Amino acid sequence: MGTEKRTISDVLDGDPEDKIAKRPAIRNTPDAAESNYLRSEIPERHLAYPSTSSPAKSVPFQQPTPLLTFSYDTSRTLSFTDSALRYYVDPPLGAELRYGYERWIKRPGEKGRIDSLLKAVSRAKQTMGGGGGDGGSEWLKGIGVVSWRGVMTKILIAPYENRDAWELNVMLVDGTLYFEEHVSDAKLLEMEDMRPHHRLSTYYGYSFESWSTSSRPDRMEELSGHPPGWGGDVDTSVQWCSVVKTKLGDMRMVIGGEVDCVRDKFSGQTASFVELKTSLAIRGPQDEAKFEKKLLKFYFQSFLLGVPEIVVGFRTPSGRLTTIQSFKTIQIPRLVRGKPDAWDPTICLHWGNHFLNILKSTLQESSSNAEIDEPRVWRVKFRPRIGIDISLLDREGVNEVQAGEERVGFLPRWYWDESQACEAQSKAKAVPAKSEQTEPAAVKTPVTVPFGWQI
Repeated sequence: MGTEKRTISDVLDGDPEDKIAKRPAIRNTPDAAESNYLRSEIPERHLAYPSTSSPAKSVPFQQPTPLLTFSYDTSRTLSFTDSALRYYVDPPLGAELRYGYERWIKRPGEKGRIDSLLKAVSRAKQTMGGGGGDGGSEWLKGIGVVSWRGVMTKILIAPYENRDAWELNVMLVDGTLYFEEHVSDAKLLEMEDMRPHHRLSTYYGYSFESWSTSSRPDRMEELSGHPPGWGGDVDTSVQWCSVVKTKLGDMRMVIGGEVDCVRDKFSGQTASFVELKTSLAIRGPQDEAKFEKKLLKFYFQSFLLGVPEIVVGFRTPSGRLTTIQSFKTIQIPRLVRGKPDAWDPTICLHWGNHFLNILKSTLQESSSNAEIDEPRVWRVKFRPRIGIDISLLDREGVNEVQAGEERVGFLPRWYWDESQACEAQSKAKAVPAKSEQTEPAAVKTPVTVPFGWQI
């Protein structure tokens, strides 16, 4: 059944419910070792920082529709089950968010790989391929973007980001843009070397999730040796994730991300999804303004996965839970509308649509103008208040991205081989058998079937 296409106005007015580094230049004259990798002259592309002072054209966004879910266990093993699913329960007011800190099992920082998401895409392809024999490659050709939710959130909120820079690796394969966050070895060390205060504040968010979830939908946990309502010691390796299909403008997307819990029960749809967040208690106008700025990220994190509800736990600086407030995702923009320095999701969606189309056009033009031995890897760098630079990585840059792993670009070898096999099979089916007639038979124009889901 088709899903309803919504404009941003529908979302807003519908039913309630980070030293700037010098840019690395493109190497237009490659070394011999580069082979055909950089055979043509390719300019670096720059996109100016988008304006937030002028109205933006409304861009339609499709209601996210679930494809599948999967779980990670304590050993970080992925399974296409709901074993890590948790249910929302009201946390006890006054709960100490520092509880269990000494027992926190924190997953080490890692590169922003999309391998798990690609396993989900592979599984979805089998379903979408049905009995057609193309392994779902035709369905995937209709998808413009495959990305984790966190990457898409960074892209969309860029117009209002004035502090944190970021970098992405991008590949264009058979018409689909694949994104992964670029995390250097130095950045990984920085992520692990948090100041004690920062580390504790980070833990408060995970602790709130434990206080607010249970293994069963009808009551909070009662674990022996722990205070009532404690849902279990925090292990950030354990996650429950959802993969959805959606569409921004004309760009169809497959997005995956973690879902904190569901309310009451999980029926396979996104309607019961709940996102959990923490924030310092609001003590005055300055705190209120800071919270309203945080709401932009809260909003898009949930919006992109179709999460309808965000529950925020407000806490003291020492980590005591004071109040809880539930927000309907689609109503959040109204809370900031008309206020000084307010953010506008219309601008974010318009920018995101513009960025994705310019990026895809740039990569397509590069591919068509050069013979290449393998897919290219591009680097997208965002610098606050300046804009975005798009540049092609040389062989050294690609080697850094691969980090000695068995990959084509940053795609795992197994996924690349699988995709190429499906593509070869699809092409073989499209080649007509040789006619035994002496005269060539009339060639019928093939009927083009639309790809993907209906809007």
